[in-house]
Order: sequence, then C-alpha cells, then structure tokens
Amino acid sequence: MGQGQQEQVATSLAGAVSEEISASLAPVDAELERRYPGDPGTRQPVHTVYVPGDAFAADTIRSWGDRALAALDEHAPDAAASFAAVLGLSDELAEPVYSRVRAKLEREPIEDLRVDFEDGYQGKEEDQDAARAARLIAEAYENGTAAPYMGIRMKCMETAVRDRGIRTLDIFLTGLMEAGGLPEGLVLTLPKVTYAEQVTAMVRLLEEFEKARGLEAGRIGFEIQIETSQSILATDGTATVARMIQAAEGRATGLHYGTFDYSACLGVSAAYQASDHPAADHAKAIMQVAAAGTGVRVSDGSTNVLPVGPTAKVHDAWRLHYGLTRRALSRAYYQGWDMHPGHIPTRYAAVFAFYREGFEQAAARLARYANHTGGDVMDEPATAKALSGYLLRGLDCGALDIAEVARVTGLTRADLEGFAAPRRGDLTISGK
Repeated sequence: MGQGQQEQVATSLAGAVSEEISASLAPVDAELERRYPGDPGTRQPVHTVYVPGDAFAADTIRSWGDRALAALDEHAPDAAASFAAVLGLSDELAEPVYSRVRAKLEREPIEDLRVDFEDGYQGKEEDQDAARAARLIAEAYENGTAAPYMGIRMKCMETAVRDRGIRTLDIFLTGLMEAGGLPEGLVLTLPKVTYAEQVTAMVRLLEEFEKARGLEAGRIGFEIQIETSQSILATDGTATVARMIQAAEGRATGLHYGTFDYSACLGVSAAYQASDHPAADHAKAIMQVAAAGTGVRVSDGSTNVLPVGPTAKVHDAWRLHYGLTRRALSRAYYQGWDMHPGHIPTRYAAVFAFYREGFEQAAARLARYANHTGGDVMDEPATAKALSGYLLRGLDCGALDIAEVARVTGLTRADLEGFAAPRRGDLTISGK
C-alpha cells in the first residue's frame, strides 16, 4: 500500500440505507432543534427581589444595598464575626467571601428586581403605579442605576383579576415604549398559572402588543410562576408544566417556584412551608426535568423568615437562608427569590462560597480536558460543559475574576463560552 493510502474497510449496508434513515428522522431532527435549543447562554441572575408596586421608588435598589450593608455593620462587622462564626465557613474562605459580599452590595446589590402588582401589592391607584414603574425603570436604564434585569409581576389570568392584570401590563409596556423602548433586561412574571391555556393567552397578549407597537415578533418573553399543584400534575397524570413550556411558543424564559402558594395548595401547615419540604423538592424536580434543554431556566422560591430584631435572631435567620440557598445551588437551582434587604448578604455569601469552594478543582479539571492531559478523572464533553458553565456563573455574579480563572485554566471567557454551549451532537463526540 502506497504512502498516504488508507486501507479499505468492508461494510455490508448500501449507502442508501443511511440516506433513507436520515430522511425518516428529518422531522425529529427539526423537532429537537425547535423544542430543545439549549441554554440561551445569557447571564442568569442569582436572585429575584420583588418590591410592591406602590412602594417602588427611584432609590429602591440603592436603598436595599444600603440596608443590607447596615445589617452587616450591625450584626457582622468583620469576616470572623460573620461568615466564619455564623455561617460556618473556613477562615480561609470567610475573608474573600466577606469582602466580595460588601463590594457587591456597594456595586450591584440587586441582580433582578420585579415590581410586584400581585400578592405584595396594596396600592389603590394601580394605573398610576404601573405608569410610574415604567418611567422609573426607563430612567434607571438610562442613567445606569438599573439592576441587570427589571420588570413587573402582573396579576394572573384567573377570572377575578384577569382584566386588571392585562391593563397593568399594557400600561407598563406602553410606558416603556413611550420612554424610548423596551430595555434588554426586561423581565415579566405571570403568576399562579394553572392551565397551559393561560400561557397561550399570555402569548396572544404579547403578540398583539408587538403588532400594535411595531416590534419584532417574539421580542417579549415572560416567566411562568409555579404556585399550584395543577401546574405540576394534570388530572390525566401528565406534567402540566411541560405543556406550559410548549404553549409559550419559545417565549418562556423561566419557571419560578412559589414556595408558599404551592405549599398551601397541597395543605402543608404554615410552620412547615419551606423550600426544602419534600413537596417542594418534588415540584422543582418536575420543573427541572420539564425545562432541561429547552432554554427555560428554573428558579427556587424564598424563605419568609426575616433577619430582623436582635443579633442572635438575625444570625439564626441568616443561617437558615444561607443553608437553603446552598442546598438549592447543589441541586442546580441557581436562582431564588429574596424578600428583605437582610436576605441579600447571605444570598451572596452562599453563592460566592459555592463558586469559590469548587473553583480550583473545576478550573483544573477543565484545563486538563481542554489540553488533553488526562488526570484521575476521565471527563467527557458533557462534563466540560458543566465545568465551564459553573465557572461562567461564578464570573457573572462576581464570585470569581476572569484573571484567576485564566490563570488556572489558560482559557479566555470566549473559550469558556465555547465549552459551555456545544450543539447537541457535539456532546457525544469525546474530546470535542
């Protein structure tokens, strides 16, 4: 055999067989692309803060940051007295986490803010409050004081409040358009969704608004809040939440678990309504599986135990919130809801500790994979995707710096993004 020539290998099937199979699976290929596009690759906020529509003001974000810093000053004035002692962090980890939390509260105290016109709203002038929310959010994006993500939680699609919710959404979106257009960070939340048809109605509503204002079709997305048992399991035994994602026609951006409404719907006593209750774990597991690969992200709920009062009570609430947040992160729920400024320090403490504790190991594993140098763990493309996604989330929230990630991995952010977002078929190719 001459140099450069390859040995011919024997086969038994005619080439037409492969072509026929590919042709028969073409509709399935298209369906996979449509239904399971993968994660959008955009930043996911670590939390959502909701503020009643009648209480939202121009200084809300800065006020929450200042109140969170004041809570640290009063109840945990240094790393040893706060995270090391109260939250059980090692001395080595406590100082960098503490300093990063303080810097975060000064720089970007809220990552995602929802002006609430549902359960938390007690105002009497909803038209005016919705218009004011639009004006203030538009101004915040204009002057650089906005959170990365901002929007409203409207009333649900149930009969008693449907018209009111539609009107509030119309006023809010119209106000944004009149102020210059919809911001990139706009997020809308549709609560108490029970039937997929309610999601279809929301899609229709947004379609009509886009047509009325000359917007690109599909420009406006929304989150679906899961707060009823019917949104998890339908009467025929199927997963309603999966139908909801399909009914959203690509507009669903997230599934948000509603801790207290969902627990109450199942008859869980008030004292046991928490995000770590078995009923909550079941619901979120169904949400997670239904959303996997669709580009729809899952968010955990909140705790209603507020860190207020004497220091001992605040520390107890901090330990609870920190523990629940760490538990959620380990279960791949990378976002949750915070109800009070005092929750923000422990939200960021838990998030930063989660990424810093595992940083060196994750970065080293990804470096070995990228450089094909092996090691004591044989990683595959799917693991490389998880490792790079972990590092990117750490970078996005401020737990990690790109310089330290590059030092260990030798990779740029673009490299990380490439590993984090392979096409479906690439995940089956070892060493891709």
